[in-house]
Amino acid sequence: MPINNERVKHTRQALRKHFIETVLHEFDVDCMGLSEAQRQAKYDKMQESAYRFFRGSAYLFYYDVTKIPSLYHTPEHRPVWIQGDMHMDNFGCFQNEAGQIVFDANDFDEGYVGSYLYDILRMSTSIALYADEQGRTAEEQRTFIRTFTESYYKQLARFVANEQDPLTLVFTVDNTKKTIKTVLKKLEKRKRNHLLADITYSNERGERVFHFDEEVQPVTGHEAMQIGAVMQDYIKTLEKKHVPNAQHFRIKDIARKYGSGTASIGLSRYYILIEGGLEAGGHDDLVLEMKEARPPVPAYFLPYNETFWQKHPHQGERIVATQKAMHHLNDPYVGYMTIGDKEFYIRERSPYKKKVKPNDLVTEKDYKRTVETMGCVAAKIHTRADIEGAYRSAEEILEAITDKEQFIHYVSYATFMYKEQVKRDYETFKTAIILR
Repeated sequence: MPINNERVKHTRQALRKHFIETVLHEFDVDCMGLSEAQRQAKYDKMQESAYRFFRGSAYLFYYDVTKIPSLYHTPEHRPVWIQGDMHMDNFGCFQNEAGQIVFDANDFDEGYVGSYLYDILRMSTSIALYADEQGRTAEEQRTFIRTFTESYYKQLARFVANEQDPLTLVFTVDNTKKTIKTVLKKLEKRKRNHLLADITYSNERGERVFHFDEEVQPVTGHEAMQIGAVMQDYIKTLEKKHVPNAQHFRIKDIARKYGSGTASIGLSRYYILIEGGLEAGGHDDLVLEMKEARPPVPAYFLPYNETFWQKHPHQGERIVATQKAMHHLNDPYVGYMTIGDKEFYIRERSPYKKKVKPNDLVTEKDYKRTVETMGCVAAKIHTRADIEGAYRSAEEILEAITDKEQFIHYVSYATFMYKEQVKRDYETFKTAIILR
C-alpha cells in the first residue's frame, strides 16, 4: 500500500489520540494538579469499561458536544440550571430533611447554567453505555433512551399544566415502581446506626472513632487542626433552624476518605464524626462528609455567565446552592467552608445512601421503569432550579423541543453516534494513553 494511503488510513486516529492526550493532561494535570499516582488510580478505574471511561472524562464529552449545533437548545440568554454530570450512577436513595427515604439526583459537583440538552445527552449516552456493558441489545438501548426522554418530556408537560408541583414532588416508595421501589423498601428497614456500625467503633476509652481500612485513613494533626479551626465558618452557612447548639457539632474524630467515584479522584475528602444528638433523629453521633470543590467541568465549555459567577463565586457554595435549588427538602447539614486556597462543601454522609446497581436490573421492564423515574427526576430538578425566577425553565425547554417524536429521534440518534465515539476513545485510551 502506498505510504500516502497509509497516512490517510491512520491520520484521523492519530489526531484523536493526540487530542485525548492533550485534554487529559490539561484537566488532570494542569487544572486538577493530580500527581502521577493519582492519575494512575483514576485511569485504572477508567480502564474498567467504556461506561467508567465516560464517567471519568466529562471534559471530552463537553468538548465534543458543545461543538455540535442543535435546534433543540434553549436560548443562551435563558439558560437552565443543569446538574452537569447526569449519568446512571448520579441518581440514588437517601433520607431528606423530613425523614423520608427518597430517590433523586444525588451529585451536584458539576452544577452550572446552560442548555438542558447537555444533561439529556450525557444521561442518554450513559444509559446506552451502561446497558451495553450489561449485554443489552442496541434495540433495547434505544427503547431505554426513548423511555427516559419521553418520561422527561411528559413530566415537564405536567409541571407546565400545573398537574404536579415541582416544588413539592418527591419520589418515594409510594410513587415509584419495581426496582427503585424495592431498593427504597429495603432502606426503610435499615437502622439509622447502620453507617456508624460499619465505619466506626468504640475504643478502649469508650470513645467512638473511625475504623481505618483502605478507604478510610487517619488524618495528620495539621489537617485535624485546620478542619477544627473552620468548623464555625461552616456552621454559619447553615440555616439557623439546623444549628441547635454548639455541642451538637463537637468533633469526635476525623478521617480522610479515599476510593469514591472516578472524576473525584485527587480531590481532598474527609469524614467528620460529630456529637449529634436528639436533633439528629434521636441518635447520638453522625458522620459529615467534607469534599473539596472545583469549578464545574461544563463551565469550561459553555458560555461564561457573569451573573452566575457573581452570585456563586465560592465553589462549595455553588454546589450547595445547586443542591438546594434542585431538592425539595434538603440535607440540613449541607454547607461550605474554605481552608487556605481550597474550597469545600459539607453534607451528611447519609446512612440511607444507596443506588440502583446493575444486578438489580434483571429484565427489560426493570430498566424501563428505572430510567422512566430518572426522566421524571431530571425534569423535576430542571424545573425547580429556575434562574432568578425571571422565566420558567420547563416552559423554555418545551418551547425548544417543539416536536416530541422528532426530539426523541434526535436524542437517540445523537446518543448512538456519540456512544460509538466513546467506545473508540476507550480503546485508544486503553492501548495508547494509560500511564503503565
